Amino acid sequence: MGVPTLRRQAERRGLRLWPVGRVLVLAFAAAVLVAAAVFYTGWDLLDARGLKPEHRIDSKTLFDLVKLSFGVVAGAGALVALIVAYRRQRVDEDGALREATRLHTERFTTAVGQLGNEAAAVRLGGVHALAGLADDAPTRDLRQTCIDVLCAYLRLPYTAETDLPAGDAEARHAYLALREVRHTVVRLIRDHLRLKPEHPHSWQGHDFDLTGITFDGGDLSYAQFSSGRVAFRGTVFSGGTVNFTGARFSGARVDFSGAQFSGGTVNFGRVRFSGGSVDFSEAEFSGASVDFDMVEFSGARVAFRAARFSGARVDFGLAGFSGGMVDFSEARFSGGRVNFSPAEFSGGTVAFLAARFSGGTVDFRAASFSSSTVDFSRARFSGGTVDFRAASFSGTVDFRAASFSSGTVDFRTAGFSSGTVDFSAANFSSGSVDFSVARFSGGTVNFSDTTGTQPLGLVPPGGTPMPTGLTLPPAWHAANS
Repeated sequence: MGVPTLRRQAERRGLRLWPVGRVLVLAFAAAVLVAAAVFYTGWDLLDARGLKPEHRIDSKTLFDLVKLSFGVVAGAGALVALIVAYRRQRVDEDGALREATRLHTERFTTAVGQLGNEAAAVRLGGVHALAGLADDAPTRDLRQTCIDVLCAYLRLPYTAETDLPAGDAEARHAYLALREVRHTVVRLIRDHLRLKPEHPHSWQGHDFDLTGITFDGGDLSYAQFSSGRVAFRGTVFSGGTVNFTGARFSGARVDFSGAQFSGGTVNFGRVRFSGGSVDFSEAEFSGASVDFDMVEFSGARVAFRAARFSGARVDFGLAGFSGGMVDFSEARFSGGRVNFSPAEFSGGTVAFLAARFSGGTVDFRAASFSSSTVDFSRARFSGGTVDFRAASFSGTVDFRAASFSSGTVDFRTAGFSSGTVDFSAANFSSGSVDFSVARFSGGTVNFSDTTGTQPLGLVPPGGTPMPTGLTLPPAWHAANS
């Protein structure tokens, strides 16, 4: 049991030590066992067969026996002194920890009182005091408490600029002052998360509960979320610019579920998700500009399950999906523009299972599907435009039981060079699905059991050989014969 564990136990329950009598008995027993083990090991190494009996001893031997007796007594005394000194040291350390905790509590109470002051300058002082207190906290738990209070301050009710009464100068001044305090909290969190994990003031590995807060700006660029839990659940991004550029999520559990991207700009450019989990389930992208440009999903589990893209501009251009699981299952693309051009799907699994494309534009132009599994099975293309022009399919892409009932889905100049693309049991009932100038140079592209109107440019004209690996329903062949 290490010293940090003992300290945490001391905080929770007070210092607990065994009775000194029991400790002494156990210590002497251990000493006798060790001495016996050493004696018998030496006996065995010397290959001794027995002891030479001495009926009479001389003065030198007697003197050696006396020295041995005094040595045993002195060793026993030293052992007792060592135990007593250790217990005294433990008690002193516990007392020092209690004193440090008491002083921390006093400073904490003062800082929290400053946060509740009406004057913005005093609240700013409280924010910096709490951050400094977290840096000086004698234990990890006390540091987490300071972080929790800073996050709780951000969760307090907050009126965004767009909701201020028109022409009310006093309300606007109060808003600007409060926004400065809130942005300072965000900046301090970012600065501490940029420090290396071994730095004594680094906050990496701690939990950050930002549930339901309103972001109208803030900078978390290049923050390092290496473990712990980061909760943006139900967060509202309503205006300004919120910057996550270059942030690293390498084992943390990050929760954006139910977040609302309703205004302003949110920048995830060059963010790296390399482990842990990131949850955008049921998030709503309705008006903001959200940038995932050059983001890297290289081992994390990222969920956009049931997310709604209804009016925002969301950009995954140059994103790299190279491992882990990215889940867009049951997502709704009903407006705005979502850009995956030219994203690279080179490993892991990306699921658009039962997604709905009913409006707006979803752009996969020049996207590369190589060695990954991309699942569009049971997806519904019922409106808007989904563009796969010049996309490259060399992994496994599944469109089984997908429905193309209206809107435009464009595969012109797409390249199918290896891997498997499966449209079996898909339904092309109406709308415009265009495979003109698509290139089939290898792999398997399966349209067996597909129903509905044949897509444009897919079926070769009569007399033209079928591309290798392309399987079409007999009815489509008959229509072109």
